[in-house]
Order: sequence, then structure tokens, then C-alpha cells
Amino acid sequence: MKSFNRIFAAVIIIIISVFFVTNSILLSENSNTAGRPYRVEIQRLIQQIEAGGLENIDFSDCSYVVNIKKYDADFYNSDYDYLVKEINGELYRFDYTVKNNKDRKMIATINIILAAMSAVIILVFIFIKYKILLPFYHLRDIPYELSKGNLTIPIKESKYHFFGKFVWGINVLRENIELQKQRELELLREKKTLVLSLSHDIKTPLSAIKLYSKALSKGLYDNREKQIEIAESINDKADEIESFVSEIIKSQNEEILKLDVNIGEFYLSDLERRISIYYKEKLDFLKIDFCIEKYSDCIIKGDLDRSTEVLQNIIENAIKYGNGQFINVAFSEEENCRLITVKNSGCTLSDNELPHIFDSFWRGANSENIPGSGLGLYICRQLMHKMNGEIFAEISGNTMLVTTVFVMAG
Repeated sequence: MKSFNRIFAAVIIIIISVFFVTNSILLSENSNTAGRPYRVEIQRLIQQIEAGGLENIDFSDCSYVVNIKKYDADFYNSDYDYLVKEINGELYRFDYTVKNNKDRKMIATINIILAAMSAVIILVFIFIKYKILLPFYHLRDIPYELSKGNLTIPIKESKYHFFGKFVWGINVLRENIELQKQRELELLREKKTLVLSLSHDIKTPLSAIKLYSKALSKGLYDNREKQIEIAESINDKADEIESFVSEIIKSQNEEILKLDVNIGEFYLSDLERRISIYYKEKLDFLKIDFCIEKYSDCIIKGDLDRSTEVLQNIIENAIKYGNGQFINVAFSEEENCRLITVKNSGCTLSDNELPHIFDSFWRGANSENIPGSGLGLYICRQLMHKMNGEIFAEISGNTMLVTTVFVMAG
């Protein structure tokens, strides 16, 4: 904001300077020619008086001379400059002005135009400051507040809607973070309750097993049939404990991400355009050859935003785990589906690991020293399934291929 204020002050100074210089030039030009035009006009009027007298003088053609009178004592009471001339033995007083009306009108017109332009420029700067920059300036702390977890206050949108989509996006982000936070707290509470409940339930069969084992170790059951019965009871209790452990493991593998999908229809070209705009510049900067092959446009069923997210996750993996030579996006058609395949060079994943790449929190041997959570392709699979599509991967020599299958609209 301080930089804008300095620019605004500089513009005001420039406007004042333009006024000063322009008027100085105009006044200088008039002053340079002021001594001659009115004398020429007076000389012409003298000739007219000599020829026909004062009564026949017409001042409508005069630009400088405003009045002519015979010279007398009262002739000095005038607001104009004057010149006394003798004509036919009589003295005449010529009242004149150095600047003619045309010069005054021209100067006034130029000043009015300059003033109007200056007013428009100043008003535009004021509008930009108070209606665009100042509201945006007030948004500067929003990301910081979101990072601290201050999620309760929505951002108000100005009536001019200059930042409509930006403000809407920030509010959606705020709401999503808040919902995600609430969901995480609910999951944490549910898992904690489940673990406590199962832990309590495990104590009963575990106590029975310990009791049976202690009795057997002390030889309290010398009857063979009784020993077999106790052994079977221990096995049943162990199975019960195993079922509780399975429930704990299952609860840990449940879906922890809320992935909403709005099924609709969109053009394949819209999806391609988003990917192209985002990655052409990025991969060019990384010196990775990026090619999007030709395709025939069609309408696809699904969520455009989520479909973009899927392809972005795949390409980001190609950037992280490839060797940086090339990334290609190819298109094909099969039955009523459109297939989009992302190919990248430098695949170091083994065939044994390939079936697990879509599992949650799974990371291959090639991910060592590479940051990540192991959720990228898992999220891709969940999203594709929710859009009634599919995703699969294959290895061809040194090339990794990840293919997404989208259903085409009727």
C-alpha cells in the first residue's frame, strides 16, 4: 500500500507539472507576439478614421482594440492599456488588450481538458486504492489465520466482485479445512473409543487363557478328556482375541479421507486444457519433455475438478519417481470409455510391487529419500471409483504407464 501511495503522489506531481509547463508555454507564446498584432490593428483603424471618420469604425473584426475615443481628461479612467495617436490634427485614444479572446478561449479550453483528464486519472487511482487494493490488502492475513486454525470467520465479499472467485475459493478452503478438522476429531474419538472397548473386551478371554494355562502348568487337570476340553477353550479364547485384533486392524485401514464427488458432464478438452496450462510451463522449467498427444473431443461423465486432481496426482508421481527425460499424455477409446494414459521414463518399480501402488500409505522401494505420504494413487483410485471409472498401472521396459478410464456421456 505504501508503494501505491508513492506512485499516487508521483502522479499528482506529474499532473501539476504538466499544468505548469503547459500554461508557461502558452503564456510565453502570447507574450512573444503581444507587441505586434495590436499595433497592426491600430494602424489599420487609423487608416479607416482618416478615410471616413470615427463613426464608420466597426469593432466586430477587431481582436485587440476594444474602444476608440477622442483624447480628453476623462479618457484615463480605463482598465485597458492604451495608445494615443494624432489623426487629422486630433488626438485619439485607442484602448486595447494584449491577449485576444481567441487566445484566452484556447488557453481556457486546454486547461479544462487537462483538468478533466487529471480528475479522471485521480478518480481512477482513488477507486483502485479503496475498491481494489484496500480490500485485497485486508485479505493479506487470511492464509496466516488459516494456518493457525482460525476458521470460524467467513470472508466478506465486496459489492464490486473484483475478487469474487478468490474470496469464494478462500471461503470454500476455510470450510473444507474446518470440516476436515471436525472429521479428524470425530475419527480420532471413534478410534479411541473402539480401541478402549476392544482392549476391555480382550481382557476377559485373556484372563481365561492365563487361568487355564496356570491350571495346566500345576497339573490340576489329570483327566485326559478334561485337558482336551481346556485346550479347546484356550483355542476358542485365542480365536476371540484374534477377532478383536482384526477389528482393530480393520478400523485402522478404514477410509480416513472424505472425498466428495459431484457427478456431471464435461468436455475432454476442458480437462486437457487444465493439465496443459499447469504443466507445460512447470515441466519446461524442469527440463522435462512434455507431450500431450492428439485426441478427438468428447463429453465425459464425472467431476471435472476431481478428474483434474487425479491426473495431477499421477503426473506429480511421474515427476518425483521418473528420471526426468519425458512425460507423455496419450488418449485412446475402448467401448464406451475414454482412456487417458500418463507415461514417464525411468521406472524403477519392481513387478512385485506394482499391485500395491494403489494401497493407502504404501510406498515402494524407489521412494527412499523422496517425501510423500503414500496416499496419492490411493486417492486417485477412490475418486475414479466414485466417478464410475477405473485406474490401473503397468510397466513396459523402462516406462511407467498409469491409465485412467473415464465413462463417456451417452
